[in-house]
Amino acid sequence: MENSIENDRIINDLLPQKFGKAGKIWVGFLVAVCLVGMYAYYRQLRYGLIVTSMRDYVSWGIYISNFVFFVAISLVGSLITAIFRLAGVKWGSPLTRIAEIIAVAAIIFASLIIIVDMGSPERFYNLFLYGRIQSPIIWDVIVITTYFFISILLLYYPLLPDIKILLRFREHSGERLYKFYNYIGSFWKGTPEQFRLSEKAINILCISIIPVAFTIHTVTSWLFATTYRPGWDSTNFGAYFIAGAFLVGAGSVVVAMYVFRKAYHLEKYITEDHFEKMGRVTVLLALLYLYFNVNEFLTPFFKMKKSEEGYLNGLFSGDFSVVFWFAILVGIILPVIILLFRQGRKPLPMFIVGIMVVVGAWFKRYLIVTPTLLHPFLPMHDVPASYRHYFPSWEEWAITLGSLAGTMLIITILARIFPIIPIEETLEEQHEIIAHHETV
Repeated sequence: MENSIENDRIINDLLPQKFGKAGKIWVGFLVAVCLVGMYAYYRQLRYGLIVTSMRDYVSWGIYISNFVFFVAISLVGSLITAIFRLAGVKWGSPLTRIAEIIAVAAIIFASLIIIVDMGSPERFYNLFLYGRIQSPIIWDVIVITTYFFISILLLYYPLLPDIKILLRFREHSGERLYKFYNYIGSFWKGTPEQFRLSEKAINILCISIIPVAFTIHTVTSWLFATTYRPGWDSTNFGAYFIAGAFLVGAGSVVVAMYVFRKAYHLEKYITEDHFEKMGRVTVLLALLYLYFNVNEFLTPFFKMKKSEEGYLNGLFSGDFSVVFWFAILVGIILPVIILLFRQGRKPLPMFIVGIMVVVGAWFKRYLIVTPTLLHPFLPMHDVPASYRHYFPSWEEWAITLGSLAGTMLIITILARIFPIIPIEETLEEQHEIIAHHETV
């Protein structure tokens, strides 16, 4: 009887909640930002890339910075979900669904932002029809497509037992959501055979997604490293990108943990201990990323080849120095200092650190792209003044902010439709705890 009451309490706590007034305002704000971004993209389609500030030299700009940022955040799916599941990390169970949702949302917009960057998006299908394996771009298309489908499946399979529970609460869900749940999960009966097959499929996906995740970030780094430019001519880029992706992925999970904990009153399930452990993981990843940053900049700084001089001076003391030191100090060093103290690993400080990491990571991606393109090996001669500088146009900012808002909108909608914390896994853990106490 006590078990039944406890189960009902857990289920009621973890069922998806309808949006309150604050939730509706939040969704309305995100939709408004997305609409402005869509209008800016309409202008880009109508008038061409001339509406952007990209020219012959800075031909990638803020769009590709955003792409690298989204790809980095998407790594969180393999970090939290796959690694924690395979390693049997029990404390990570309440965080897996959050990580899976963030990964899916980020990889969707990583794909879309590439289309936005294309001057002729109607030719996108040519990548699939006439793609050449000699081109690193087709490698990116292959791994992103593969990663997207694995991420979707890794979100879907663990959801099936929860969908069976959601189907029992028709009145709570409403008729439309009930039909949706019935459509995607009515075949799940919860038999031992289905659980066995589902567990096997999840393990296969977890094993598969780790090398695919490493590949997607390595291939993205190769798109830069195989382009002969100052600042990109580095064999360190693969590990450098992966270390940064792990850090920003962990930071985004910490931010989402805090927001969902507050919004849905999940203090019993996302506890201070989770923030304590994620704090330890984050500080380790920050130190690792700091090492790769030192490795990336120290050796060319000492050699100071003529071709690298303008690029490095621009970062350390020139036009980009404010952004560079902001990204290093706020995105890496300050989080490490804060997280070394126990009080810094409490929920609110962790939330602030997570925001610092994510914001610093976005600016770091901007610095990977723009300064290099403004310092080609052949000096600029007889070019308009606009070619020598780059600051995104309002259309670029609107599209970029619209894509970020779109990512958060997908996360918000998925959190409204599905349980943020896996219900079935939480019930199983509760039963294990009760059985352990009875045995003792």
